[in-house]
Amino acid sequence: MFAKWVQSWRDLPMKYNQWCSVMRWEKTTRPFLRTAEFWWQEGHTVHATAEEAQEETLQMLEVYREVCEDVLSIPVFAGRKSDKEKFAGARATYSVEAMMQDGKALQAATSHNFGTNFSEPFEIQFLDKDGALKYCHETSWGASTRLIGALIMTHGDERGLRLPPKVAPLQVVILPIAAHKGGVMDVCEDAFAQLKGAGIRVKLDDRDHVTPGWKFNEWELKGVPLRLEIGPRDIANGVASYMRRDTLEKGTLALDNLTQGVADLLEDIQGTLLAQARAFMDEKTRDVFTMEELAAQVDGGYARAMWCGERECEDNVKEETGATTRNMPFDQTPFADTCAACGKKAQHVMYFARSY
Repeated sequence: MFAKWVQSWRDLPMKYNQWCSVMRWEKTTRPFLRTAEFWWQEGHTVHATAEEAQEETLQMLEVYREVCEDVLSIPVFAGRKSDKEKFAGARATYSVEAMMQDGKALQAATSHNFGTNFSEPFEIQFLDKDGALKYCHETSWGASTRLIGALIMTHGDERGLRLPPKVAPLQVVILPIAAHKGGVMDVCEDAFAQLKGAGIRVKLDDRDHVTPGWKFNEWELKGVPLRLEIGPRDIANGVASYMRRDTLEKGTLALDNLTQGVADLLEDIQGTLLAQARAFMDEKTRDVFTMEELAAQVDGGYARAMWCGERECEDNVKEETGATTRNMPFDQTPFADTCAACGKKAQHVMYFARSY
């Protein structure tokens, strides 16, 4: 279709984004991570020059990093894939790699620079300003519902989900305590109206057929970031009691400044979840200098190593340790002269890890 759509330099850049479901024949499925059918967002772009295509490739990688870290509170390693791990037909593949709580890697999203590898066989050409017919440079990039699995596996704990406020369907739940006593429901409804009016996703759980304890467990299981409890004693003190889902910390907020207090807490919860996940990732990532160290480190973590860049060495690491190359960070400052896996002259800094 691009070969039909693209005729002139005036048609470029052409950028196409789609959201759709995809079917794949997976021998072994995993919920969210590798399913037979999944939803994804995928983009394809066509450019006049190699420089524009590379700029687009890296821009979209940054978009995915931002989504993971600033929205989902999932820290990631961004970098370039090895030739073995890159997308078939791409000149270069870049990825953002997350770490799950068992220390395994999860490829969260990818961005590919195709160069002219597809435009040449499919005759995607354009008439440039100089009157010459030239091949286009293409990119492709995507993320899928795998990010939901990453969200669950990065933040979940023994109580259930822990959702970052920016993506939580419900950011706050209000629980009346001793709702039958005078004034309690009035204050709860007023608090609900204030928060909803401020654009906060809030629910007033006024069910009377389950106990407060039942409600506590249910909303913790569902990962609601902030729980507010309002009872006669709270009203007498002019406060609402709260519990944060991220740290399980309890405290109070003044009822006369409830909206601002809730907004501040939600912002802090968002940042705390990212900080917790980053601290875990940092703790489980270390530099290695020998094959023995690499094998030990990937048993529940990431190994940052100097690598020779050879396919044979990469295959050997996978055979001996079960780990694969994840990506080469953009900071390629060497910290050793030789490859940790084979001892040859090192060419790249590379992250190794076992993956899903």
